[in-house]
Amino acid sequence: MAKCISPSAGHSGSTNVLIVGAGAAGLVCAETLRQEGFSDRIVLCTLDRHLPYDRPKLSKSLDAQPEQLALRPKEFFRAYGIEVLTEAQVVTVDVRNKKVVFKDGFKLEYSKLLLAPGSSPKTLSCKGKEVENVFTIRTPEDANRVVRLARGRNTVVVGAGFLGMEVAAYLTEKAHSVSVVELEETPFRRFLGERVGRALMKMFENNRVKFYMQTEVSELRAQEGKLKEVVLKSSKVVRADVCVVGIGAVPSTGFLRQSGIGLDSRGFIPVNKMMQTNVPGVFAAGDAVTFPLAWRNNRKVNIPHWQMAHAQGRVAAQNMLAQEAEICTVPYLWTAMFGKSLRYAGYGEGFDDVIIQGDLEELKFVAFYTKGDEVIAVASMNYDPIVSKVAEVLASGRAIRKREVETGDMSWLTGKGS
Repeated sequence: MAKCISPSAGHSGSTNVLIVGAGAAGLVCAETLRQEGFSDRIVLCTLDRHLPYDRPKLSKSLDAQPEQLALRPKEFFRAYGIEVLTEAQVVTVDVRNKKVVFKDGFKLEYSKLLLAPGSSPKTLSCKGKEVENVFTIRTPEDANRVVRLARGRNTVVVGAGFLGMEVAAYLTEKAHSVSVVELEETPFRRFLGERVGRALMKMFENNRVKFYMQTEVSELRAQEGKLKEVVLKSSKVVRADVCVVGIGAVPSTGFLRQSGIGLDSRGFIPVNKMMQTNVPGVFAAGDAVTFPLAWRNNRKVNIPHWQMAHAQGRVAAQNMLAQEAEICTVPYLWTAMFGKSLRYAGYGEGFDDVIIQGDLEELKFVAFYTKGDEVIAVASMNYDPIVSKVAEVLASGRAIRKREVETGDMSWLTGKGS
């Protein structure tokens, strides 16, 4: 049964704005509506047991408690009249009658709808996938369980993307051993390129993390039902008491398949610059959408990052109020591992060259990702504030040419370059 945190004594079966999903996009949408003077009913529903929390922190601080992760206290939602339904799973969206149906049978009519259901982690499909102590991380309970079981034990992380590497970094001081299994040659290879990935890999190796690259998990072996060994396709057998799987995610949009709301071949919800779906009055935002990236010639992309979800939630709210706002944000993200921050701006998919200034070995560098003659993304460590400066230039609509970053002269950041 869904639980309601409500400013009113009870809840009826209709609302002006219904928001499905209480991550960054959903919460910012609700807050923006109130900031813009919207005074009618807002209902925010979530599958989680908790009020909206900072999900990206789960992999950076696995023992953080829900109250430490909360984005707003309970009093905030009461003060601003935002009703939150927790443990509330939407199973059907009826766009003709503007109504959603929850798993427990509760029905709620809406005038405007925001879909921000987020994504669900992919799981392993190998032999033994059902053994105990194999985890994905989506909730505080997941993260807390991992760190509790990993203390003093052998831990394997499958996947060397952001989530996997953040988990591996955090567990080095808790676990007896940490091993990472990855299909690519280096961590972050598709995102940061081989040279940067190799430099970061060395940082991890210097912190006792062992890598098994260019291989996959073929079997999980158990003893008395609990994980004991991870068998790789390379035939290597790795001792493991705990396994964390971070191999990507899929959009949580299965409940929309019969709704008439458009989905692409991968299950993402396509939206326009105003975060509108193909159905009038239905908006979508966050990890489950593809949207036109303005500064990349409106290429339809999916960017599952916290900052982008914030921006999309805000734009959706503004357009619910007929303000005709458009999404034009330059993607920006950061991560921290072993006390070092990596910052990234842009959209680097399909880059064909990486130009590096600084010293990779010392982890004091800036990497420019280019496609043809144009810089499409930038990453840095210990080189602030260059990533923020580059993001500002890209947001202004000015293209950054490859020749401008090849020389090491950064005067173009202040508008003095060619």
